[in-house]
Amino acid sequence: MKNFRFTIGNKILGGFITLILIFVIYAGITIFTVSKNSNLTEKNSNVIKPSVTAIKDFNLLVIRSKMLVTNWVYLQSNEADKESLKILHEEEYPAMEEKIVGLMEKWEEEEQVHVMDSVFMEFETLLGFQKEIMESLITFEDYEDAIVKFMASESIEREILPRTDSIMSKLNVVLDQKQEESDLYEAEVLETSNTLRNTSIILAIIFVVLGLIGAFWLASSITKPVNYIKDLVVKLGKGILPDSSTKRFGNDEIGEMAEAVDKLVYGLKDTSYFAENIGNGKYDSDYEPLSENDVLGNALINMRGNLKRVAEEDKKRNWTTEGLAMFGDILRRNNDNISRLSDEIISSLVKYTKSNQGGLFIINRENEEDAFLELTACYAWDKKKYLEQKIYEGEGLTGQAWLESETIYMTEVPQDYVMITSGLGEANPNSLLIVPLKVNEETYGVIELASFNEYEEHEREFVEKIAENIASTISSVKINERTSKLLNESREMTEQMRSQEEEMRQNMEELQATQEEMERSQRDRDDKEKIINYTNMMIELDDKFQVTSLNNITSEKLKYNFNDLNGTSFEKIVASKEGFQSMKKALSDGRTWSGAITLKNKSNEPVNVLFSSGVLNNQDSGSSSYMLIGAVVESEQLT
Repeated sequence: MKNFRFTIGNKILGGFITLILIFVIYAGITIFTVSKNSNLTEKNSNVIKPSVTAIKDFNLLVIRSKMLVTNWVYLQSNEADKESLKILHEEEYPAMEEKIVGLMEKWEEEEQVHVMDSVFMEFETLLGFQKEIMESLITFEDYEDAIVKFMASESIEREILPRTDSIMSKLNVVLDQKQEESDLYEAEVLETSNTLRNTSIILAIIFVVLGLIGAFWLASSITKPVNYIKDLVVKLGKGILPDSSTKRFGNDEIGEMAEAVDKLVYGLKDTSYFAENIGNGKYDSDYEPLSENDVLGNALINMRGNLKRVAEEDKKRNWTTEGLAMFGDILRRNNDNISRLSDEIISSLVKYTKSNQGGLFIINRENEEDAFLELTACYAWDKKKYLEQKIYEGEGLTGQAWLESETIYMTEVPQDYVMITSGLGEANPNSLLIVPLKVNEETYGVIELASFNEYEEHEREFVEKIAENIASTISSVKINERTSKLLNESREMTEQMRSQEEEMRQNMEELQATQEEMERSQRDRDDKEKIINYTNMMIELDDKFQVTSLNNITSEKLKYNFNDLNGTSFEKIVASKEGFQSMKKALSDGRTWSGAITLKNKSNEPVNVLFSSGVLNNQDSGSSSYMLIGAVVESEQLT
């Protein structure tokens, strides 16, 4: 009996050795294929695809540099593009070069490395030409200098544009090669997977054939347990995983064999189910290796981890790209109304980031000395808290984000800072994200989001990108609103000026009528003065009774000209002092006076004059003068 058992044991042992050998070969091929796929996937994800992305970014940077330097030459007042070109030279290009050089160290194609080295050298030469243009066109006088402007334009046409096209051509060649490498890696992963499948089928066929041969060979000596094992092996050879069995066998070799086959079935069933889940993208499915040394199981787990990481990164990138496109459309559709734009932005942003609350604050600069943040839109927010409130720079977390122009992210929110309210009650959020709306180093407002969940890094970066786009749009909208306001004010002012012009026209007509009346009165007075001036003596004295004016009749009667008497005391030409003293006293008291005074002419001859005199008050200077009007009479008439 022992010899019989030993013989059967040897036979069965030989059969199992064969089966195990086939399984080991299958496992080895599977491990090799999975490991190879894992390495290919890892290299494609960590080197090839990042290289493609970096080269595309570099290509865009080259295009931007061409556009910005062209704007430098032809758009003198575009300070924003000038600042962007400086940043490109000083920050963006060095960072881009460092990133690509780091990836180039892992490239296998030396020719691609040489091409990229030449691209860097050529681009740095291009930057040198750009710097020459930037240094030559700085002041207004530089732009007015036709020679400098012409040389800059010539440099654009002869150096910048051809070199840019050359660089872009080389970058496109390397980009196509890297894209082709990525496609080849993906094709190779697919090919090795198909090879693994075909190998599994071939090994399964071999397994079935050997099982059948063993079954016929042992048919005369192996009992029902062996037939049971045979059925299991046949099903496994066909790729069928049998259902669990409740049959129990003895502790002999056949029983041990049956138990081993059952374990194998269970292991293959779990492995098959796990591999199927991975193929369907279910990377969170559970799988327990058969043991710590289960090479196939551990390799599948590693592959699942790598594929899951790649899928998550793709999902994040797609989420960001779709979000940027969605908000870009929102900004384009609402770029003429800040209120509507604010409402749609905060509503969409809260929903897209799966936040619970959100608020959009915009800086009110109507009074530059009293600028403050005001709430323009909110979602599930306590609006009453901010409706009448002004948030100044540096005040609270929101004002601090404005002051520092930096993002504030908190996972420990102060108690009662903000409450998320629902129909069931209120609770503090678990995370708070405050992002300034900043573009070109100028802040236009703040976005504040609150959530029960913590924001992941890619979500925070997404909100910061959106904030920059929102700031740019708000800047444009405010400029448009300011322009519209100025236009309306101009129209109102024009209408007001028309009204004032009509009123002035009416006033001018009235003034003209008044002026015509005054001219008629003046002509009447002038005629009267001429009559008096041509028929009577007229002498004007200052408050010291010195002659300041006299007419021709006076000069003729007294034989003095004006220069002889100008500034001379009137008393010098008076012959009779009594009449003069009487007149002087009356005029000094502010009264009129009439009477006869005997004067003496230049020949010292007496001239009898009958005077009427009065006081002239000058309201502008506050001084007084005296006017004497007289007629020459004979001595007989004085008596």
